[in-house]
Amino acid sequence: MNRVWILLALLPVAAHAEIYELPPEGVDVIGSVTTVSAGYDDTLVDIARRHGLGYHDIVQANPDVNVWLPGEGTEVVLPTQFVLPSGPRKGLVLNLAEYRLYYYPEPVPGEPAYVMTYPMSIGRMDWDTPLGLTSVVAKAVNPAWYPPASVHQERLDEGREPLPRIVPPGPENPLGSRAMRLGLPGYLIHGTNRPAGVGMRVTHGCIRMFPEDIEFLFEHVAVKTPVRIVNEPIKIGWDGETLVMEAHPLLEEKPIVTVDEPGGEEHVEPAAADDDGSAEVAVPKSALTYATERFVDATRARDASMDWDRAERLIDAANGMPSTVGAGIKTASAPLPTEEHADL
Repeated sequence: MNRVWILLALLPVAAHAEIYELPPEGVDVIGSVTTVSAGYDDTLVDIARRHGLGYHDIVQANPDVNVWLPGEGTEVVLPTQFVLPSGPRKGLVLNLAEYRLYYYPEPVPGEPAYVMTYPMSIGRMDWDTPLGLTSVVAKAVNPAWYPPASVHQERLDEGREPLPRIVPPGPENPLGSRAMRLGLPGYLIHGTNRPAGVGMRVTHGCIRMFPEDIEFLFEHVAVKTPVRIVNEPIKIGWDGETLVMEAHPLLEEKPIVTVDEPGGEEHVEPAAADDDGSAEVAVPKSALTYATERFVDATRARDASMDWDRAERLIDAANGMPSTVGAGIKTASAPLPTEEHADL
C-alpha cells in the first residue's frame, strides 16, 4: 500500500507520523521498506525522526551502520512497513515490544479510514509500562511535573541532586509541552525534553513521544479515547494471499492491569494456581510461542501454510522488518514470494 501523506481536512499538519489508508479487514500490512542516503552531518537518530521512526527501529534495521556517524552517502534502511497489531483497530494501540503507537482516528463520513503510527519510548526494566485496557482521562498543555516518591528515592540512591517537589513547565521538564493522562494511575503519554531517547526503554513507565508527534496527537485524541497497551514482539498478518511476519526482541512479561472506566478500579490478572492452591510461577513466553499465538489468530478465518524454518530465522534476526512466512492454502503449493517483503 502506498504511503498517504495528507489526511484530508482532518490532518492540517501531519508532523512526522507515518499515515496510511487503513486496509480492509483481512489485510494487515501497511507501508513499504525504503532507503535514503545519509547526509554529511546526519546521525541515524536524525534520519529516524525525519521519517517517523525511533532509535529502536532504525538501529535494528541498520545493525552495521554507526549510529552517530553513518557517513555521507551511506544507504540507510527505513523500516516503514508494519504489520498492524492484532485486535480492534480503534483508538490508541501501544505495542511495547515494537516501541510503537498506532492511532486509528474515527473515520470521516464518506471518506476512507486511516491509521497513523508513531515511535515511542517505554518503561525501562525496573519501571515497567503495564499492559491492559484503559482510556485517555485528561489532557494538559505545558504540564508541571510532580516527581513521585519512587523517583526522588532513585536519585538519592544514585547520589544525584534531589529534585524539587514540582518541576514547572520549561526546558527542564521531562514531560515536554503536552501530556495525556491515562486511566492507569500515574501513567501518561507525553512529550519530552530529550527527543534522542524516543524509541528506547528509558522512561519510568510512561509513554514518551517526539514533541511534534505528541502535539499533533494532543489536538486530535479526545478524552475517553480507548487505549490498548499490548506486548506483541511477533506480529503475523495478511497481505493479500501472503502471510507476513514482523519480529522484534522479546520484553519481559508484565502483569495485565485493566481500568474499565476513567477513575475506575484497577483489575490485575493474578497468576494461575496449582492444584495445591499455591501460586504458579509465571514462565516467560518464548518467541515461538508468541509466533504460534499470532499464527492461530491470523488464520481463524482462512487457512494458511506456514514456513516455520523461515519464521525461526526471522525470529532470530528480530530486526522488525516484515517478511513473507506463508501463504493461503489455495496457493500454498506455489513458491513463497520473496520480492514484496524483506527476506533473510
